[in-house]
Amino acid sequence: MIAVISIWGTLVVNLILTVAGYTWYLRHVSKPDPKLPEQAPFVSIMVPAHNEGIVIVKTVLSLLSFDYPQDRYEVIVINDNSSDNSAELLRGLQDQFGDKRLKVINTDKVTGGKGKSNALNIGLKSAKGSIISIYDADNTPEHGALRILVAELLSDDKLAAVIGKFRTRNKNATLLTRFINIETLSFQWMAQAGRQQLFHLCTIPGTNYVIRRSVLEKVGGWDVKALAEDTEISFRVYQMGYRIKFQPRAVTWEQEPQTLDVWFHQRTRWVKGNIYVIIKNAKLLFQKKGRPIRFDLLYFLTIYFLLMTSLVLSDSVFVLSVAGIVHSNLQGFSNYLWLFAVLMFVISTFVTITTERGELTFSNLLLIVFMYLVYSQMWLAVAAYGMVGYICEQVFHKQAKWYKTKRYK
Repeated sequence: MIAVISIWGTLVVNLILTVAGYTWYLRHVSKPDPKLPEQAPFVSIMVPAHNEGIVIVKTVLSLLSFDYPQDRYEVIVINDNSSDNSAELLRGLQDQFGDKRLKVINTDKVTGGKGKSNALNIGLKSAKGSIISIYDADNTPEHGALRILVAELLSDDKLAAVIGKFRTRNKNATLLTRFINIETLSFQWMAQAGRQQLFHLCTIPGTNYVIRRSVLEKVGGWDVKALAEDTEISFRVYQMGYRIKFQPRAVTWEQEPQTLDVWFHQRTRWVKGNIYVIIKNAKLLFQKKGRPIRFDLLYFLTIYFLLMTSLVLSDSVFVLSVAGIVHSNLQGFSNYLWLFAVLMFVISTFVTITTERGELTFSNLLLIVFMYLVYSQMWLAVAAYGMVGYICEQVFHKQAKWYKTKRYK
């Protein structure tokens, strides 16, 4: 019964977030882009990159092509202990665009190679901007993304950061990337919009955002122990009394894992990173300064501990009951609950993809049904594996390793 309540409670919360997110979308869809002041602030765009030779040229070229005033921003690539041809490619771009517009910081195994947070802290020391922007090395942001993010940030002094929306660039590559495309729309951007609507709360993603340099310096930069450095710094920003805002008009397109092994390793890192953040901040549940992040802490605790345990128990009982080993008094009733849960999942997910042009298709509807049956179980395996891995690292005092996501041409 506890497992049923837990699973259904999470489904209901996600449904509420979806409805709230869709409401927020309807209110903002026709609003014009925010406007930059006449004198735009100087922005430093930082790109942490480790062995990103396959994608780095395309990314840098797109970053240098923003419609933001060209003399008011710089691009800093932290080429972090790379062993491929990244340094050579970046040197060629510097020859073309000049050192002022494109800075390259090459680290070695002594100064670098310690993860994204460390690379960002290194880049921050060389950045000139009063506003810092972060993009991953596989991103191709749209032309106006930086302008929209900065203009939104300047509209409110209480904003520490503004985050944009990211889309799946290679969504048609494999069945997995089609799953990820729907996941991104439903459980990332729509959930951000829902939390924005209900709690004025959203979490910094790993890419396509701007943050005030002054705030970064107050919080002491990025936590080098955090694999989910974006969630971790979001929590510290909220504790300082600042807010973070979601601005979906600022869009970037990014590569997603095309094979199961790459996806599994990437998502495992996410799980370990979020568990670290939960444990680090759990005490704030009972403190006044933790009020701004209380919903997220409870939500993460539910997802990674209570829900995961409940799903494992539920799946085990289902398999054992089918095999005739165990019998449940709730079996007939739970079948109806299971079918209704599938229906709720499908409807709420399908509603979210109606916000994007070209996504409202019958094939996507079938994919959503398939996601509930297959992709959700894959996430369960990742969560369980990530939690066991995190516990082992703590017990044996092993340092978590940064897993670099494979890129594609």
